[in-house]
Amino acid sequence: MEEGQQQPEKPAKKEKAGQNAKNLNLKFINDVLLEMAVELGRCEVKISDIMKWGKGTIVELDKEKGVALDVFANKNNIGRGEAVVVNDKFGVRVTEIVCPDGLLDELG
Repeated sequence: MEEGQQQPEKPAKKEKAGQNAKNLNLKFINDVLLEMAVELGRCEVKISDIMKWGKGTIVELDKEKGVALDVFANKNNIGRGEAVVVNDKFGVRVTEIVCPDGLLDELG
């Protein structure tokens, strides 16, 4: 190699370093707690109707029986699932993971 010429970079090492950085970033966030919520359904109600509610009032929601429930993490829809009961508490069996375009690419 002539004096003054630089050696070409080795792409394999550069890619490996980038991958290590991504893995480090994922390890850094693994223990972050998120607020989880499952949405049974929604509806619009006039305030005047709410004022008439009492114990035993039934509010009809927009989702039909058997339709997947939306699963949220920090108010972001991350999936869908079905309601289950576990030890006398409600739970959700995840049936689908929904991921915004590109999010997994950014994370690793």
